[in-house]
Amino acid sequence: MIQKIATAALIGLALATAACNTVRGAAKDVNSVANCTENAMGGGQHC
Repeated sequence: MIQKIATAALIGLALATAACNTVRGAAKDVNSVANCTENAMGGGQHC
């Protein structure tokens, strides 16, 4: 019984870690697009 609980906890932790990394990566992508758009609108370098 304890082994099943430990396994479920480890799987949950792995999924939470993967989700956190995915959200962090998406935030970096959105930030990059925003910076690119701002630079293009200001007459700076194009992406």
